[in-house]
Amino acid sequence: MALSTGRHRWWRPWVGSGAVLLGMVGLMIVLVVASEAAGIALDRPTDADGMRTWGGTGDTALSLVSIAVAIPVVLLAARWAQGRPAGTVSSVAGRLRWRWLGLCLALAFPLVVVSLGVSVLLPGSSGEDGGAQWVGLPAFLLGLAVVCLCVPFQAAAEEYVFRGWLVQAVGAWCRSPWIAVAPQALLFAAAHGWGTPWGFADLVVFGGTLGVLAVRTGGLEAGIALHLVNNLVGMGIAAAVAGALESDETAADMDWVGAAVDIPMVLLYAAVVLWWARRRRLRATSPAVPGPAAHTVPAYPWPAVPGFPAYGPPAPGTAGAGGGAPLPEPGTEPGSGNTPR
Repeated sequence: MALSTGRHRWWRPWVGSGAVLLGMVGLMIVLVVASEAAGIALDRPTDADGMRTWGGTGDTALSLVSIAVAIPVVLLAARWAQGRPAGTVSSVAGRLRWRWLGLCLALAFPLVVVSLGVSVLLPGSSGEDGGAQWVGLPAFLLGLAVVCLCVPFQAAAEEYVFRGWLVQAVGAWCRSPWIAVAPQALLFAAAHGWGTPWGFADLVVFGGTLGVLAVRTGGLEAGIALHLVNNLVGMGIAAAVAGALESDETAADMDWVGAAVDIPMVLLYAAVVLWWARRRRLRATSPAVPGPAAHTVPAYPWPAVPGFPAYGPPAPGTAGAGGGAPLPEPGTEPGSGNTPR
């Protein structure tokens, strides 16, 4: 999609990546400074690091918002640094395909709930700890409201950075999609910190699988859906437990039981999404235009998936998510209409 306008130059992804990094860091610093200034004005207490604290729920909201600011940064980088419509980061339709996103959400929810329940009930799970205490109804409702308001933007922001910007920026240079998909999965896992080998492996599988889905479905909707539901369920439960929202534990700290249940769930979700996308004939490419831009399309040697067409060189008049195509008119594509990661 970074090649979609024919304006691609080798330096644009570098400039855009620098803009994304600096923009995210800059906005995070602004949020921290604003929080500190407000905390000093209101005489808020300080934490162990000497920073003003707003309590478990308030600090959680600040943390989620500091990640969510990546969405406008990525969209502006695509528009200004790469000279393409911002919506091309979302999908080959030039926007989020809301109906497809809703269907993926409906699929992700029962899978996440069942996998979380199984992981808690299995022997050896950390969920067997009986020391959890009910936080109280007012605190729970406040925490749940913060989670429901902020998590969708936080989860989507991570997808826009890793499966959106990074995959498309690297994909603008490379013929093989694996060169774009594999590194972002490792960076995604590293961004969550080093906890356990099981947690790191789970995050690599999660990031890699959603990277494959982004290319094979032509958009970020499937990744956003699973990421959103996973974080929403996990943090929604944490809002009910005293001190849980204050914890800095993430999927990087997952034990072997959690990984043994979560990884098959992610792979099952991906398999069903690919099958469903094929049945719905979901568009994963954008139509090419005559002229030089149509000749910049790289071939993508994906291995064949049973029941799903191999993602090889585009047929005449089409182009893959990696390049060489203008955007379709909105609404013309078929089908339009547990631990935090």
